[in-house]
Amino acid sequence: METMFFEYPADKSIAQRAHVGVVGSGDLEVLVTPSEEPRIQVQVRTGMTGFNDTWEKVIERFCKQYEAQANIQVNDFGATPGVVSLRLAQALEVSGRESS
Repeated sequence: METMFFEYPADKSIAQRAHVGVVGSGDLEVLVTPSEEPRIQVQVRTGMTGFNDTWEKVIERFCKQYEAQANIQVNDFGATPGVVSLRLAQALEVSGRESS
């Protein structure tokens, strides 16, 4: 099991917690918790090793696009970068992201 941490500045609040996806073959779950801090923190736990650069690029793109003040936990079971991006965006939609 590999764990990665990412942090970027953020300035858009979210309304509530969210949970989307499942930890299963080729998928992942995303848990989002609102934060008062002006940053987005993402923790990724995955059983797939050797993809740190790919994870960093996907998470960085997501964080810069949405800038949501949140703590996000990603539990991966071999999801593709496209599925990761989809689940992250889906979690923010469920969380009631506000624009500022």
